[in-house]
Amino acid sequence: MIRILVFLAVVFALGLGFAWLADRPGEMLVTFNGYQYQVTLMVAAVAIVAVVAAVMIVWWLIKSLWNSPYTISRYFRVRRRDRGYQALSTGMIAAGAGDGALARKKTKEAAKLISSDQEPLINLLDAQASLLEGDHKGAREKFERMLDDPEMRLLGLRGLYLEAERLGDRNAARHYAGRAAAVAPQLAWAAESTLEELTERGDWDGALKLVEAQKSTRQIERDAANRRRAVLLTAKAQALVDSDPNAARTAALEANKLAPDFAPAAVIAADLVIRQNDVRKGSKILEAAWKAEPHPDIAELYTHARPGDAVLDRLNRAKKLQELKRNHPESSMAVARAALNAQDFATARREAEAAIRMDRREGAYLLLADIEEAETGDQGKVRQLLSKAVRAPRDPAWVADGVISERWAPVSPVTGKLDAFTWRAPMERLGQLIDSDADVAVPAITAAPPVQPVAEKAIDIVADAPAEKPAPVPSNGGEKQASVAEAVSEAEIGEPGPELPPLPDDPGVTPEEEAEKSPRRFRLF
Repeated sequence: MIRILVFLAVVFALGLGFAWLADRPGEMLVTFNGYQYQVTLMVAAVAIVAVVAAVMIVWWLIKSLWNSPYTISRYFRVRRRDRGYQALSTGMIAAGAGDGALARKKTKEAAKLISSDQEPLINLLDAQASLLEGDHKGAREKFERMLDDPEMRLLGLRGLYLEAERLGDRNAARHYAGRAAAVAPQLAWAAESTLEELTERGDWDGALKLVEAQKSTRQIERDAANRRRAVLLTAKAQALVDSDPNAARTAALEANKLAPDFAPAAVIAADLVIRQNDVRKGSKILEAAWKAEPHPDIAELYTHARPGDAVLDRLNRAKKLQELKRNHPESSMAVARAALNAQDFATARREAEAAIRMDRREGAYLLLADIEEAETGDQGKVRQLLSKAVRAPRDPAWVADGVISERWAPVSPVTGKLDAFTWRAPMERLGQLIDSDADVAVPAITAAPPVQPVAEKAIDIVADAPAEKPAPVPSNGGEKQASVAEAVSEAEIGEPGPELPPLPDDPGVTPEEEAEKSPRRFRLF
């Protein structure tokens, strides 16, 4: 566009010049070799322009003839290069599609048409073709040769890193990733692998610097960077809690500031603050974390923040936590534990039952069994609660890659991934597939039609009393259960079955309770 405007401006200026000369007539007298030539000014101007144009045309013809060999060779060179790039493009597409034969063919064709020094992508296509052909050793050699070329060094490190990961050599993979991260910290794969290596060595300061570099290069978002920094600072505080309490306190407080809802950071920060006799500040940290997400470790540290407190004072502190987060099972569990220690069995039982209604799980039943044993000592009810605890869902725990840990850890022991542990319920037991949430009676099994033998039986069995061969019910609990099991087996398959082992410490059923039960239904457990 600019060139068109300049051209129009030049033409317009020439037109104005000729118009100006046309409006001012004059004559030009030229004496040359004894002759005088007299022409008008306009004719002289046109002659001068024609001479200049003729000179330019002659010069262009001479220059074109002089450069014609170079022009012809350049034409064939460009044509050859275009064919080479076409082959390279086709080969890259074939490598991406997994066509090793076509990729190798186009590699050779591109190498003939284009020099690898001019186009480094030929080396990449050559290595990819070797990988598709299964020649991993040759591919590694090609990647190693790329390390000598500054332009291809990162590509070679990436290839060697992937090959080390394929072979399962984690040390070699992290070595190549570390070299790549030193040259280009913005590479996500290199930074992540280096971060895993630093955290595995316990180099928390180096890991923090790397996370800061990731944040500055915008590899990760600000919230993700703050979360990682909180995890690393918490791990650093745990490592320094005995050797350097002040540095551990500083790291823990910064971690809690970055992630107030992160329970491990809040617990260790509050613990270090409470150790320095600042109970009020530590309690505020725990209260803020409890409002965000209740956790049993927070409740334990909060109720025992003052070692000299009486059990009633601890119960009051637990009730204060409950006020901060009402209608939550952890709040009820915390109050129930504190009430049990304070011998307030009514409160403990009420809160434990409330926790079961909100979240039926193993720990709530175990706590209720402890309350029952401490208050009444009724072993029958205690065993009943323990059996429910066995069938109930498990309590939340720190879980990472299938590993269940009682304590939080910054990295996974399986993969080495940072911040892999999450607070959740582990995988359910197999009993959950059999037992339901409520004790629902199973329909009676009649003995009239014959039943074929089965390989497996349900845990809870309810059957009609056999019409023939009634089995006497002895007063002893273990013998009674053996007789009941034998009667059920005979009613189902028509022949005596193996006798079930008696339950340990079963008090049995009194004759009065037996008379009150229905003669047609009973439960094995």
